[in-house]
Amino acid sequence: MEKWNETSNGFILLRLFPQTHTGLLLLLLIMVVFVLASVGNSGMIALILLDPRLHSPMYFLLSQLSLMDLLYISSTVPKMASNFLSGQKSISFLGCGVQSFFFLTMAGSEGLILASMAYDRFVAICHPLHYPIRMSKVICVKMILGSWTLGSINSLAHTVYALHLPYCRSRAINHFFCDVPAMLPLACVDTWVYEYMVFVSTSLFLLVPFLGITASYGRVLFAVFHMRSKEGRRKAFTTCSTHLTVVTFYYAPFVYTYLRPRSLRSPTEDKSLAVFYTILTPMLNPIIYSLRNKEVLGAMGRVCGMFSPRKT
Repeated sequence: MEKWNETSNGFILLRLFPQTHTGLLLLLLIMVVFVLASVGNSGMIALILLDPRLHSPMYFLLSQLSLMDLLYISSTVPKMASNFLSGQKSISFLGCGVQSFFFLTMAGSEGLILASMAYDRFVAICHPLHYPIRMSKVICVKMILGSWTLGSINSLAHTVYALHLPYCRSRAINHFFCDVPAMLPLACVDTWVYEYMVFVSTSLFLLVPFLGITASYGRVLFAVFHMRSKEGRRKAFTTCSTHLTVVTFYYAPFVYTYLRPRSLRSPTEDKSLAVFYTILTPMLNPIIYSLRNKEVLGAMGRVCGMFSPRKT
């Protein structure tokens, strides 16, 4: 079988749905979700930057989560939409690499940010007197830079390796974006060693932060149940339940998709789950944090008041 890996060839992305009237309606629905996710995450970032009361480690970490979600959905939906509307399925070799890099970077970095947010709530609730020291601005910046750096390094390694594999004439990736596991079956060489490394890497970026999140919230819930103040207990529980909801939306589809053996996975199921964590979750996160957080709702009112015309 003839091999190829020239940058001029590129890949073919199989569509998420057929190019019919039903497919067009589904695309319009996804574009509405994309707009809502873009506006919601951009608004959350702007809100945190503009309102001084939200200038705390918790909300700085939340702004990074919103930025990651914004880049996350922007790395897949625009290309999928343009291919559908133009009737094409192709993506260039370089474009596939860029898409894969951004997707993997956001996927890895977001787990680390969620772990940092869990640690922030653990210190705030279990060690409130030590909070200014344990979660100083310097430590918060280190957490943010560490999340982006580790996610980028991991993503770069996988993207470069995947693009250097010799691919056969069958260039059709059975996915709506360049997902490395979906690209491996197209390789002309045995990739079981690399697939094992993908499994190990995914396990590290998913399970290690998840263990940290579980330990942090386990201690938090124990402390919450022993609080004497009902108001303090309610506020702490509301904040933690919000974070845990976002964590569940992030981890559940990723674990089910990437930590299963290849023999138990199907392209159709993988694409359906990918819609959830690449399109729906970025839209849901800002909604969850805004509707269940009185400080965010209050900041919305204050920021809107800043730009509303004052009566003379």
